[in-house]
Amino acid sequence: MTDLLALSTRIIDESILNEPTNRVTNELSEIAPDLAMVESFSHCVAWDSGDGLVCFDTSGVNTGSAVVSALQSWRPTRFHSLVYTHGHADHVGGSPAFGAHAQDHRQPLPHVVGHENIANRFARYRQTNDWNLAINHRQFGGISQDAKLGVGGTGTTFIPHDTLEVTQTFSAQHTLQIANDTIELNHARGETDDHLWAWMPERKWLASGDFVIWNFPNAGNPQKVQRYPIEWAAALRDMITRQPELLLPAHGLPVEGKERIALVLGNIATALESLSTQVLSLMNAGATLNTIIHTAKVSDDLVSKPYLRPFYDEPEFVVHNLWRQFGGWWDGAASRLKPSPDDVVARELADLSGGALVLATRAQTVAAGGDLRLACHLVDFAGWAAPDDATIHAIRADIYKQRRDSELSLMSKGIFMSASRESRAVVKQFTTQ
Repeated sequence: MTDLLALSTRIIDESILNEPTNRVTNELSEIAPDLAMVESFSHCVAWDSGDGLVCFDTSGVNTGSAVVSALQSWRPTRFHSLVYTHGHADHVGGSPAFGAHAQDHRQPLPHVVGHENIANRFARYRQTNDWNLAINHRQFGGISQDAKLGVGGTGTTFIPHDTLEVTQTFSAQHTLQIANDTIELNHARGETDDHLWAWMPERKWLASGDFVIWNFPNAGNPQKVQRYPIEWAAALRDMITRQPELLLPAHGLPVEGKERIALVLGNIATALESLSTQVLSLMNAGATLNTIIHTAKVSDDLVSKPYLRPFYDEPEFVVHNLWRQFGGWWDGAASRLKPSPDDVVARELADLSGGALVLATRAQTVAAGGDLRLACHLVDFAGWAAPDDATIHAIRADIYKQRRDSELSLMSKGIFMSASRESRAVVKQFTTQ
């Protein structure tokens, strides 16, 4: 079994990353006396209180049963409480397995604690069920079309109908007193508006949920609702003031040592603060979103840190979220306030350039020259102008596959691979008729 603390210490101290940090093994590691982590998607962090297990998050619908099994093999006792760090499907979707275990063993259902906004999140997920299934399939389809990470969705429902509802909610702060220990729950908007982080002062343990994910913060996500980068950074600064000695994230490796934890939290906060400062400064100067996207950057020194790599979300997407939070949806280009339909613009451009195939061929040339951003614009116009043309869509599929392969973040990979598959479907349809 991997010594997770030794691994994280070596990676952080040496800044050499040659082993995975975000593992989905459903294996349990004892991190400290009476404290365990099951590496899943998301992790489940469990403390044996002496009066049952207190678990931070439950993993997703596809992994919840494996997590329960791992925990019961470690400590075959009841589940005292579940703390939802936030209401994302990979954190709450495994809860039915915890409920089923309680019922099967004639034990009371665990006490479920979370922020008051979780109920609204669950309601929204159910109202937009099919949309959430579609965007998660696209987001997590960038690496493997058949990837099953337990991130929500059983084919028809985004979160299980029997997800355990929160039985104790709070607004800003809440304290749990269990046995002789205190768990302080602190709300802060970050990845979500219902996020919390947990602090156990007697033990100096901090469960951070998704405030730390061992990748660049998921503060931009192009397909999901508003994130809060500035408040996220402030929460990380608040965590540092507690001087934790053990950091327990919901994704990635646990971290030990007061100074090391302060370094990690501080660098993540600095990355978000730097980006936020640049974006707001440019907005105040009257810059358009287009200008800001291509101007605001996070230093290479920060994004090269093993816990800040842009392998999931990326800084460019955070720029969009900051703009949306403070500036609305209009990007500053007058023509895009009330635009013509894409296919109308595309046909006009195709007519002016000599046909849709000319646009697609030019896209191939541009892509071969290394400018995949521009190539994607051109081939999209070609595809919109000729939606039934198998030749053009074969070119589009190939260019977007190249774009997918050139990207680092899973979110970019997923969206670009989806575009490639979209055009492959057109090719298949119109070459088999």
